[in-house]
Amino acid sequence: MVQDKIKIMFLGDIVGKAGRVAVKRFLAGLSGEKPDFVIANVENASHGFGLTQKNYNELLSYGIDAFTSGNHIWDKREIFQYINEADKLVRPINYPEGTAGVGYRIFETSKGKVGVINVLGRTFMNLIEAPWKSLENAINEIKKETPIIIMDIHAEATAEKICMAKYYAQMGVSGVFGTHTHVQTADERIYDDCCAYITDAGFCGDINGVIGMEYEASVNRLITSIPDRLDVADSGESQVNGVVVTVDVLTGRAESIERISEKYISEENNIMKG
Repeated sequence: MVQDKIKIMFLGDIVGKAGRVAVKRFLAGLSGEKPDFVIANVENASHGFGLTQKNYNELLSYGIDAFTSGNHIWDKREIFQYINEADKLVRPINYPEGTAGVGYRIFETSKGKVGVINVLGRTFMNLIEAPWKSLENAINEIKKETPIIIMDIHAEATAEKICMAKYYAQMGVSGVFGTHTHVQTADERIYDDCCAYITDAGFCGDINGVIGMEYEASVNRLITSIPDRLDVADSGESQVNGVVVTVDVLTGRAESIERISEKYISEENNIMKG
């Protein structure tokens, strides 16, 4: 029997070991509340920069079904050795033709197929190709198999994310979730009665650093203008940020969106509302 609703969870950028541990505890603690499909941005999952194959497999074992990424996905050189075989990973679609990996995938779930697209913004970011045509092509291809399409926009500018969300809502995309700034916004909504949106889903990692990284090196960069090495913060207190959306499987229309904001205190070994 076909189920008429699918519950999709999207987790913001996972930053380093603190983020991986927090996500592991969070997902394990969901028990019977676990969603039908879990997506996470993993471009910072390996010591804050990139994704090793070991961490890719580790995160899969937690129950994450699909991975999106961003500009930092290339920071660990070993990515080029396994990205073409990593069938749960999506890199930004607007890299030049011939770039390793793929910009979208279609995943099988117990409630039907889900298309996942990743795209990089261009405002205040490294120079990259305009995504409009490649996104249109991807959406049309996915719609041949499923009406459920989730897009991760990895970008700096809020206006760019909002414009893209409104534009692709008109094309029937089910959800557009922003990543990259690591600061969860409070503007979750549904555009055009079909597309769930949030400007930034936030991040999963140490809550007492600077967007997951150590404060001392971060502030030293600002004071001296010297690119000091950044390390992942590890205060023992982490957060898990993201959203959960409910989507109609027959139409692909999002019906609800709810923010996730949890804290994990390692000393108390539990997860509680943040």
